[in-house]
Amino acid sequence: MDFLGNGFDMAQQWLFETVVQPLMFAFGLANLLEDGYDATGWLLVGLLQLLVMLAVIAPLQRWRPAEPVTDRAAIRVDVIYTLIHRLGLFRLALFFAFTPLWDALWSGLRMHGVSTFHLDNLWPGVTDLPLVSLLIYLVVFDALEYWIHRGQHHFEWWWKLHSLHHSQRQMTMWSDNRNHLLDDVIHDVVIVTVAQLIGVAPGQFVAIVAITQLSENFHHANVRVWFGRVGERLWVSPRFHRLHHAIGIGHESHPAEAPGERDAARSLAGPGGPQAPKPVLGGHNFGVLLPWWDMLFRTANFELRYDPTGVRDQVEPGPTGQVRDYGRGFWSQQWRGLLRLCGRA
Repeated sequence: MDFLGNGFDMAQQWLFETVVQPLMFAFGLANLLEDGYDATGWLLVGLLQLLVMLAVIAPLQRWRPAEPVTDRAAIRVDVIYTLIHRLGLFRLALFFAFTPLWDALWSGLRMHGVSTFHLDNLWPGVTDLPLVSLLIYLVVFDALEYWIHRGQHHFEWWWKLHSLHHSQRQMTMWSDNRNHLLDDVIHDVVIVTVAQLIGVAPGQFVAIVAITQLSENFHHANVRVWFGRVGERLWVSPRFHRLHHAIGIGHESHPAEAPGERDAARSLAGPGGPQAPKPVLGGHNFGVLLPWWDMLFRTANFELRYDPTGVRDQVEPGPTGQVRDYGRGFWSQQWRGLLRLCGRA
């Protein structure tokens, strides 16, 4: 562990001194050198993640694909999302937009006696060991991610943003970062707030984010892989998460219908023609790293199946008789997400 840490520190120092620091001087940002060094760490993590994706996950996708690749244009847009996040462009925008507000907020809380609760100090000598504390924080943040994810599927306004993530019908390792940017802002604000409250160390926070993101790349990969009856209950697999993306199974479903109920619902639709009942938000397999939370809160589905992915309203006409268009390009997807949020799409 020390060898890896020292190697990362050396690489971060070299990248900062060779690339980042000269650029900061050139753009008159010498007063932010400390923040620039931290940003270099995130950039290096992103580059290492991209390397693992291309060297390990991409060959797996070619070896055992869950479905044929038929829409490479959609995949190229997902690559743009991934590069924006992994190369630090999104994090850089957040830094300039929110750091002054963030610093003022936490300074005010400290002045009023609100201090950080260091979770790793619960059992001195045990929970403060680096590996033990990392595992504790990893489990805590994964539980938090589970509830954030359920919120994205439970609250209709949040689902209008998050549905962009599910609109990808050609899932690959690049699909994890396909999100509305406002959805990402909400998610990151929650995560950073909790990180501040429970006192996770900066280095461990970077490690937790890196492990989570790389695992999610694998979960979204176009691979026909499952971990066996035991393994599926220890770590989220691509099969487990693909079922979460399956149309009408993992994230939207029709209300329970007895024989004849569907016909009755359609008859109420009026002269517009037969329509399916309005889908119910919710679903299965919300876990990000660990399926334990789905098992505990009865949202797990361990069926061994590989269904088409997407959103119901992409394939089933709505009240207007049309299917929903989520956009093909990056900017059109972002714009249509805002229109959905405002009830205009």
